[in-house]
Amino acid sequence: MASAQAAPARAASEPAPLSGPAMIFAGLILAAANFLVVLDTTIANVSVSNIAGALGVSPSQGTWVITSYAVAEAVVVPLTGWLSARFGAVRVFVFGMIGFGIFSFLCGLAPSLGFLVLFRILQGACGGPLMPLSQTLLLRVFPKEKAAAATGLWAMTTLVAPILGPILGGALCDSVGWAFIFWINVPIAIACAWFAWNLLKGHETPLARAKVDLVGLGLLVVWVGALQIMLDLGKEHDWFASPMIIGLAIVAAVGFAAFLIWELTEENPIVDLRVFRYRGYTAAVITLSVAFGAFFGINVLNPLWLQQNMGYTATWAGYVSALLGVTAVMVAPLAAGMSAKFDARRLVFLGLIWMAVMTFFRAQANQQMGYFDIAHWLLFQGFGMPFFFVPVTALALASVKVEETASAAGLMNFCRTLSGAFATSVVTTVWADGASRNHNELSGVLNGAQGTMDQLKGLGMSADQARGTLDNMVQSQGVMLATNQVFMAMAVLFVVAALVVWLAPKPTRVADTSAVH
Repeated sequence: MASAQAAPARAASEPAPLSGPAMIFAGLILAAANFLVVLDTTIANVSVSNIAGALGVSPSQGTWVITSYAVAEAVVVPLTGWLSARFGAVRVFVFGMIGFGIFSFLCGLAPSLGFLVLFRILQGACGGPLMPLSQTLLLRVFPKEKAAAATGLWAMTTLVAPILGPILGGALCDSVGWAFIFWINVPIAIACAWFAWNLLKGHETPLARAKVDLVGLGLLVVWVGALQIMLDLGKEHDWFASPMIIGLAIVAAVGFAAFLIWELTEENPIVDLRVFRYRGYTAAVITLSVAFGAFFGINVLNPLWLQQNMGYTATWAGYVSALLGVTAVMVAPLAAGMSAKFDARRLVFLGLIWMAVMTFFRAQANQQMGYFDIAHWLLFQGFGMPFFFVPVTALALASVKVEETASAAGLMNFCRTLSGAFATSVVTTVWADGASRNHNELSGVLNGAQGTMDQLKGLGMSADQARGTLDNMVQSQGVMLATNQVFMAMAVLFVVAALVVWLAPKPTRVADTSAVH
């Protein structure tokens, strides 16, 4: 994977770090840029229902706003190293920031879902290099003795942004409209680009005519794109009853096989798959992908369920969804410290089992639950998240050679981002199908339906109104059952991931995780 995933050591010929207020201000600008890009991975989660309603599409189609951004970001990240070498890290960062702002503005103007997805793809493509480059540039302008503080500042934005995303997204949707979840990026992006260029242009990285693996990149775009489109459109086209879905599946399978063969034989691959030769790394990445997919899928489903079935506004759905991150941030320093002292496999196992248990309790939800009944399980679940995420990252990077850390970190982040996008499509499809299936089953075994109809007509409803009310009650219960079924499946996936981590041998060293974003 691109070498820009980790900050290179400062060469003697490089300019001296910024000093005093300029250095602090540059750090804040770079951290704000990272914050903005990470924020956009979650800010749309609670806005899906509003966007779908405004554009006249189903909620499952509305989730394309999330998946398109994630996939584009994941695909472009491997190009960061080549772009930096060819054009310079500062230039790539500044133009990426400008592009992010432009496409954020266009997202808010999108007249249809198709245009919105297109602009989100371009927004994600511009945002992909910004996360690794923001960290690279931070460590370039800060002196070595302050590198830890710079990394800490960067890491805090990565942790806090996903928490504020649902809250900010919900508040903007309810108060001024969904377009503002994108337009809020514009002034920040412009300011970050302007200040970054003026502060950092003297710290540009050396240029080189680096070679890029265009064939590998093309194959990556083909198989990832075909698979994601298949997952997004499958439900609407009755899955493999549709020639189009069959065609997409074939393209994805053949493209993936060709991608594997090419990348394993290419001298300078766009994605260095050779790091999978380490059993510890492979087990850690599988654990991360399965668990993060389950985690991200739940976090997409939760606001949809709250808004469509529990009567929550986007704002209140955001408040609930953000609670998981509050406790995660609180215990993250403890998890980081423990992962340097204890067997990472044990911490990952305990963290994932904790998350599985909390998800199991969430799978007992009912429509009579109040805010606190839902919120406290999310707060509890957040305690387990850092004990899974931090040690599994350390385990993966400790399993490869030091010189392969950058490639391993980049590939791990690529897999994590894709797993979140794929999980979003799968979870929303399974949820919608489950709700329909449960509705049909409940309708077939409904007891006392005529008595309920008579009671409703006795309240002044017509026969059609009473029938519609009864059907809505059945549909609501069907959605509730489907939500619990998905939560239960995600709990099982957490357990599976917890067991897979034991396939990794005990790490023999502690890895530097600063290469990970």
